[in-house]
Amino acid sequence: MNDLNNTATTCFALAVAEELSHAPLSECVETALKDYFKHLDGHPAANLYEMLLAEVEAPLFKATLEHTNGNQSRAAEILGLNRGTLRKKLKTYGL
Repeated sequence: MNDLNNTATTCFALAVAEELSHAPLSECVETALKDYFKHLDGHPAANLYEMLLAEVEAPLFKATLEHTNGNQSRAAEILGLNRGTLRKKLKTYGL
């Protein structure tokens, strides 16, 4: 099942990068999810919510930290998160 999630993650990234590079984020996500379900090929979906959050949160945090030159307090403020919550999530994603 882990290979299926890796494949789905790759499909998610490809759908966004190749087909919808100038589309609104919501459209990219919708298209990627439709593609994900097509590629399940009869296998049950698992941990979709966590997978999707990881695909969105990690680059969001990375870009925000780059924007703030690594200032976690400012990044947390921009994101509307508590600094402790941001630090926990950064650790989760290895950022």
